[in-house]
Amino acid sequence: MIIPPIATAAVLGGAALHAAWNVGIRGGTDRRASTALLALAGGLISAVALPFLPAPAVAAWPHLAVSAVLHVLYYNLLAEAYSLGAVSLTYPLMRGVAPALTAAIAALGFGEHLGIAGWSGLILISCGVCLQARPQGKPGEARALVFALANALIVALYTVNDALGARLSHSPVTYALWTFVLPAVPAALVLMRGRLALMFTGDTLPSLLRRGVGGAICSIAAYAVALWAMTQAPIGAVAALRETAMLFGVIFAWWFLAERPGRDRLLALAMIAIGAAILDLA
Repeated sequence: MIIPPIATAAVLGGAALHAAWNVGIRGGTDRRASTALLALAGGLISAVALPFLPAPAVAAWPHLAVSAVLHVLYYNLLAEAYSLGAVSLTYPLMRGVAPALTAAIAALGFGEHLGIAGWSGLILISCGVCLQARPQGKPGEARALVFALANALIVALYTVNDALGARLSHSPVTYALWTFVLPAVPAALVLMRGRLALMFTGDTLPSLLRRGVGGAICSIAAYAVALWAMTQAPIGAVAALRETAMLFGVIFAWWFLAERPGRDRLLALAMIAIGAAILDLA
């Protein structure tokens, strides 16, 4: 499958943006507040665009309701994982395990069976996860792994749910924007747990705004770029290329957070990324 050069550049840029906002959340001192602001900013930016787009079909709204609940869980698990573990530990798990779980759910629940290539990708991801999850004796590492793997399951569930909802909506872009709008306030309230006012006071506000608003812009832009690229090239090829986000995440964490993953973690990252790419192309 050949992706046009402009689409290749766009997908790589989108993957870098996705990795960047995750590294930004991890780099903050209050990951909950940064994630809450990201959710609020993402909802606000998306809400501004919605009046100019057609409304989703009525049949899509139950899926949007489920998506909102799942995204509230997603934001909270994301903040917990980054509060306890390094990007090089948690990001590949959340990013790489989700496609494997999505494929398994689709196969078991919707009869979308995998071929040899698909199962090969699943096995490679599983081996990478086992290697990635080997304890290294760092505080909070075991809990970070639990939160990251739990979030991978949430990502898989909302991916399947949103795929079905977007098909019913007759307006996938509108549907996607609603997935940012609906969970924004509930996610922020749950994340801050009575401390919402603290986001808007104190010396940390400029830093939180940079991370939250900047992260929201990166998140929406990364999604929009991927959506556009899928109109220019095969969906599987684009999805596979997006797995480079894991590599960008480790590189950015290395540069900006001074994280130094060992050889085992780098090997695990490669196995998860390659397995996810094979799965997307299967």
